[in-house]
Amino acid sequence: MSTLRFIVDNFSEVMYLCWEHVWIVGITLLIATPIGVVLGIVITRHEQFSSRVLNGANILMTIPSLALFGLMLPILAIFNMGLGKVPAVIALVLCSQLPIIRNTYTAIKNVPPSLVDAGKGMGMSKWKLLREVEIPLAAPLIIAGLRTAAVMNIGVAAIATYIGAGGLGVYIQQGIARVYPEMILSGAILVSLLAIIVDGGMALLERIAAPEGIRVQRKLSR
Repeated sequence: MSTLRFIVDNFSEVMYLCWEHVWIVGITLLIATPIGVVLGIVITRHEQFSSRVLNGANILMTIPSLALFGLMLPILAIFNMGLGKVPAVIALVLCSQLPIIRNTYTAIKNVPPSLVDAGKGMGMSKWKLLREVEIPLAAPLIIAGLRTAAVMNIGVAAIATYIGAGGLGVYIQQGIARVYPEMILSGAILVSLLAIIVDGGMALLERIAAPEGIRVQRKLSR
C-alpha cells in the first residue's frame, strides 16, 4: 500500500517519467527498425554476409548495457553529448539489432518458394516481389522481432538513468541512493507494467499484420 501511495502522491512526476521512458524507447525503435529490417533483407540476398552480420549483432547483444553506455561516453564527449539521451538511444539502437535482423532474415527466408516462383512467373521485378509478396508474408515475424526489441529496451532504458537519460529508472536509482524501498518498488513496478502493456500492444499488431489466410488457418487450428 505504501508503494501505491507513493505513486499516487507523485502522479504528475510518474506520468512525466513514463512519457520520458516511452520517448527513449520509441525513438530507439524508429531508428533501429529501418536499419535492422534493411540489413535482414540484404543478407537474404547475400548469404555470404549473413553469418557475419548476425554474429556481429550477437556480439553487440552480449555487451552489458552499462558497459555499452560507458563506451559511448569518451566517443560522444568530443561532441559534448557524452551524457543524456543521445548515448542512451545510440546504445539501445545497437542492442536492438539482433532480434530485428534475425527475425527479418528468418521471415524472408521462410516465405514459401512456390509463392516467390509464382510472382516471378507473373513478371514481378525483385522490388515488387519483395514489396507485394515477401514483406506482407514476413510481417508478423518481423513485428515479433520488434516486439522483443521493444520489451528488452524498456528494461535496459531503466539503466540508462545512470548516464542522465531520465525515465522510470530515476526512481530505482534515487531509491537505491536514499535507501527508499517504496521508490525502488515504484520504479520497478512501473517499468514492468510498461513492458507488459507494450508487449500486449505489439502482440495485437502482430496478429493484425498476419495475412488473412494465415489468420483463418490459426482460427481453424484452435
